[in-house]
Amino acid sequence: MPLDSPDAVPDPPEQALPPHDALDLAQSLLDEGRAFAAHEVLEASWKAAPAGERALWQGLAQLCVGVTHLQRGNAVGGARLLRRGAASLPAALPYGLDAGLAAWAVGVADRVDAGDASAPVLRLRPPLS
Repeated sequence: MPLDSPDAVPDPPEQALPPHDALDLAQSLLDEGRAFAAHEVLEASWKAAPAGERALWQGLAQLCVGVTHLQRGNAVGGARLLRRGAASLPAALPYGLDAGLAAWAVGVADRVDAGDASAPVLRLRPPLS
């Protein structure tokens, strides 16, 4: 698709954004069905994060890649990456992240293993009530 097409979607920034901005952008990309682009945003944060936060950002990026695999029909790879991402997340999640992310990812992986390979909707933060 030509870059000047009205249907063209801009690439996410390659540089790391501040944490809340990265999470906001990643969520908007996930909401648009662009899990791989969300992964790119979170991967930039992972590479730039201080040592104590790298596992968090890596885990979030892996969750997005897991969803990407499911969107593309790769159930085995999707389940594997969802589990890997869940295992990388720290017990206490900062930045208002949903405390149930790891359990959600493992639950989706279990459903995939049981034959439900539909691509889930990933919510990084709990919905506002």
